[in-house]
Amino acid sequence: MRRRKAKKIQILPDPKFNDTQVTKFVNNIMLDGKKSIAFKIFYDAIEIVDSKLEDQEGLQVWKKALENVTPSVEVRSRRVGGATFQIPTPVRDGRKQSLAMKWLISYARKRNEKSMAQRLANEIIAASKEEGAAFKKKEDTIRMAEANKAFSHFRF
Repeated sequence: MRRRKAKKIQILPDPKFNDTQVTKFVNNIMLDGKKSIAFKIFYDAIEIVDSKLEDQEGLQVWKKALENVTPSVEVRSRRVGGATFQIPTPVRDGRKQSLAMKWLISYARKRNEKSMAQRLANEIIAASKEEGAAFKKKEDTIRMAEANKAFSHFRF
């Protein structure tokens, strides 16, 4: 690499739960710089999860959902000779968390409930139970890596 390594921006914890992971999640939800709306969506979703699952706390369910959606391996395309191979590679810690958050949010947006808070809440509940589209995406990623295990010696 020719340039110096990029500095990590320190992210402040959110006001309600005092957790930096929540702030990262909200930053991924945010569209057009409207952070207060993104926080409102997240907090409403956590309240919905709380009301639907009385025996569990909403934030704990969200953390379990993130953990269930987090991938351990992914496939990367690599051109060797004239052919392009899908090479399984382990995922870095920061990228693991980032992928899990992006998958949860993107599949929540594709759901068809009325509000974004309801969509997010239902996707979180589904992911915590190891079902739903985001969890399926993780399973598909692992399955692809498993299928292409033969090409792992091309890893760079």
